[in-house]
Amino acid sequence: MNFLEVVRFSLRGLSANKLRSALTMLGILIGVAAVILLVAVGNGSAKAISDRIEALGTNTITVMSTGRGGSSSTALTKKMSDALINEELAPDIKSVSPVVSASSATMTYEGTDHSVATFVGTTPDWFGASSTPVEKGASFTADDVTQGRRVVVIGQTVAEELFPGVDPIDKQVTVSGALFTVVGVLKEKSSTGFQDSNDTAVAPLTAVQQVLAGYGSLTSIIVEAKDPDKVDAVQSEVSTILDQQMNVKSTSTSSRSGSGSGSTSTPYRIQNASSLLETQTETADTFTTLLGAVAAISLLVGGIGITNIMLVTVTERTREIGIRKALGAPRRVILTQFLIEATLLSVLGGALGVAAALIGSHFTIVGVKPVIVPSSIGLAVGVSVAIGLFFGGLPAARAARLRPIDALRYE
Repeated sequence: MNFLEVVRFSLRGLSANKLRSALTMLGILIGVAAVILLVAVGNGSAKAISDRIEALGTNTITVMSTGRGGSSSTALTKKMSDALINEELAPDIKSVSPVVSASSATMTYEGTDHSVATFVGTTPDWFGASSTPVEKGASFTADDVTQGRRVVVIGQTVAEELFPGVDPIDKQVTVSGALFTVVGVLKEKSSTGFQDSNDTAVAPLTAVQQVLAGYGSLTSIIVEAKDPDKVDAVQSEVSTILDQQMNVKSTSTSSRSGSGSGSTSTPYRIQNASSLLETQTETADTFTTLLGAVAAISLLVGGIGITNIMLVTVTERTREIGIRKALGAPRRVILTQFLIEATLLSVLGGALGVAAALIGSHFTIVGVKPVIVPSSIGLAVGVSVAIGLFFGGLPAARAARLRPIDALRYE
């Protein structure tokens, strides 16, 4: 009996129990599709975060308070922000943007309420430093900050929620009982799936402090370098000035910058886009590996299902095996037939799983656009074939070991 005849017998065996074969393939299908899609979701989330970090620009650094240190005050203040604008001590700094953020603020327009995820108070330089351009209308001015005018620039999500089908420019909204005039709408930005980047509002620092945040410490300070090559120099300049402002002594610059981790005695932390991107990449790789490992359990369960079904098949076809052996079918033919049946189940299930994953990748999953990696498809299909051979090996070996006399006596 040649190989093609063995394959034909295998297909006939599978078609004899169509529902059983379909359910077995379904287990492999789900496992393969889950592996490919979950890895794709992990990669998509990592790409979205990377895009957002890179959008900040390679010439910006962010200063945040760590709440540690031996100085009398470890909080970042407007005075410290102003001190960074110094041509003598900081010649490489292009702009400084003090930032205060309210984690949640409710905006109301004509009876419609919307809870804004992030309400930012800052200066006009923030729009350029954070690569957040205004698409419609205009941003506020330095004079608006000085005068504390209550004007606001809103994100796309806020505009859609409060002003569906209406031009929001020059409309007045209520924020914590105070009226703000909408002067602009931000350009749409990509989101990570965990947080909507477009659900934000930006207003003059003084107005936000007066209405929402109070006149306390700053959330952060965004410093823009004149040139990407000057970022390290800017970090050193910022550290020198802040050390003077906070009365910090004998603190190494390397512990305050680079990775942004800070030392145990540093009252502030400096981060730049490159260090954030490096940290994010490591985290994303771990996250994607974890998702793939969880999904791989589905493939293992599918493989166990193949073993179970093939054992049942061997038991049901014991007399057939005995007759074929009595007619001279060698052991290797029986072994090959059942191995092919198990492998066909896994290969067909794997192929359908790949198709399902490719279809699913066209949809947004938990707010993330999946990014399929070709290697994950090859790996998933390869594993499904290996599962068919491995988990089909035991039933196939059992069928091949049956003695013709015992098989013919089987009832």
